[in-house]
Amino acid sequence: MKDLIERIARALVDNPEEVAVTALEGSQSTVLELKVAKEDLGKIIGKQGRTARSLRTILGAASAKERRRVVLEIVE
Repeated sequence: MKDLIERIARALVDNPEEVAVTALEGSQSTVLELKVAKEDLGKIIGKQGRTARSLRTILGAASAKERRRVVLEIVE
């Protein structure tokens, strides 16, 4: 999951070297924290949050296949 989000985020931003994904494992779910450069934050969120919503949808579909709940947090 972490690699999937990192690969998609690197393709969307202008500074791919500043993309960092951190996984915080819990007992029932995993939280993925996505950090990007400040100037790329708008590209990750998208107009009215559409890009972020799409990333969460992809992540939800991939995590359902593994029967695990994964949440995406975009960190400033």
